[in-house]
Amino acid sequence: MTDPLLMLRRLREGNRRFVDGRAAASLGHQFMPMEDQTPEAVILGCSDSRVPAEIIFDQGPGDLFVIRVAGNIVAPSQSASVEFAVTRYGTRLVVVLGHSRCGAILATLEAFRAGHAGDSAHMNSIVDRVRPSIQAVLQLGAHLDEETLIREAVRANIRASVQQLTHSSVRLEALVAKGEVLIVGAKYCLATGAVEFLDLGTEAR
Repeated sequence: MTDPLLMLRRLREGNRRFVDGRAAASLGHQFMPMEDQTPEAVILGCSDSRVPAEIIFDQGPGDLFVIRVAGNIVAPSQSASVEFAVTRYGTRLVVVLGHSRCGAILATLEAFRAGHAGDSAHMNSIVDRVRPSIQAVLQLGAHLDEETLIREAVRANIRASVQQLTHSSVRLEALVAKGEVLIVGAKYCLATGAVEFLDLGTEAR
C-alpha cells in the first residue's frame, strides 16, 4: 500500500507532465495482461468526456480505480465503489475530481433559476444532490458575476462531495479518522489542463 501523501505527489507530478506535454504513460498502445490489480488511488470524477483521469494524471492501466458520474456526486453506488476499492485493494488515497464549467453545475443553476425541477426523475436525482452547493454559494455571494458564481459553485460541490463521501459509510469514516485513508478534493481546469487540489494541509502541499 502506497502512502496517500506519496501517491498524491505522484498524481501532481503526473498532471504537471500532462500539462507540459511530457506524459509518459501508455493507455493501450500495446496489450498488457493484468490478472490482478493494485490501484494506488481512487478517483471519483465527473463523467465529462473532457476529463479522463488516467490521461490528465499520466497514469497507466492498473494505477487508478476510477468511478465516474455526472457532477462527481456521491450516491450509494459511488460510496460503495469507493469502499470496495479501499477495503479490497488497500487503496489509501481517494480524490473527488470536479472540473471547470461542469455541465451538472450549469444544469442545476438553470433549474434553480427556473424555480422547478426538470421532467426527468433520473436527471433530477443528480440536480438535487448538487443543489445545496449552488444555494450555499448564492447565499454567501448574492452579487457574484456569472463566471465567479459557476467557479465557486464547482468548488463548493467538490467540497460537499468530499464531506458526503467521508461520512457516507461507517467504514470509510473510521478509516479517515484513523488516518489510514485520505479523501481530498481536486478541480481540473478545462482551459489549462491543470489540476488544483483543494484544502490540503501543509504536509500535503
